[in-house]
Amino acid sequence: MKRSLGGRLNQAAAWIILLLLIIPSLVSFPVSVTSKTYLSFPWEGVSWQHFRNLLTSPEWLSSFGQSAIIAVLSALIATASGTLCAIGLWRISSRFGEAVRAFLLLPLMVPPIISAMAFYRWWIPLGLIDSYLGIIIAHAILALPLVLITVSASLANFDPRLEQASRSLGASMSTTVWRVILPVIKPGIAAGAVFAFILSWDEIVVTLFISKFDVFTLPRRLWNGMRENTDPTVAAAAVVLILITLAALVIFNLTSRRRGDDTA
Repeated sequence: MKRSLGGRLNQAAAWIILLLLIIPSLVSFPVSVTSKTYLSFPWEGVSWQHFRNLLTSPEWLSSFGQSAIIAVLSALIATASGTLCAIGLWRISSRFGEAVRAFLLLPLMVPPIISAMAFYRWWIPLGLIDSYLGIIIAHAILALPLVLITVSASLANFDPRLEQASRSLGASMSTTVWRVILPVIKPGIAAGAVFAFILSWDEIVVTLFISKFDVFTLPRRLWNGMRENTDPTVAAAAVVLILITLAALVIFNLTSRRRGDDTA
């Protein structure tokens, strides 16, 4: 009985925390359909004019495109490098490997403003300020720990005898990784890729520090829109941003369930 009550309390606390995190974001949905030209609730009628402005504005469309390109490329880099790091650390399995793992997880522990200042300091002499390459690399570094965690979790359930059987049959290490290890840990890789994409898609602090005029991602345009005016188009863009993030999570969950049914 005590365990049941404790479990219910934990579940209730989890739902309360989740609602406190989600409810503020939901405010953007009614604000985005207001008929006014400033941020307000649609008390006097619903209008889709701000979504039309969002989808016809060259500035907003350009920001959507830039964010999508940066998020996809940085997710690919983070997924590839994070997966290789996770496999390498899994095979080393020593104190040195754990020290390297702790170092790679530092971007999760360092405050974003500190990371932004560090990138700004190092990107200046490299000529990467206000460049797509600079932001893609920065986002990939920030997302790499997420991939490392998800892939390492999959490797924890990997049966080492599969690798031993592959090597005993004459397969090289690269062939074993490609044909044996990667297919088994594919769900962890996919999860890491989704998280890396979402991190880059929503990232704002580092982008504000290392971009000026040439690169204008969607979160940065949202930031500028909130500072310079109160156009409800900002709320419409926020709604689209939330929906794309939710779509990425839903697609990942559906594909994961489908793979689980196929393996079963």
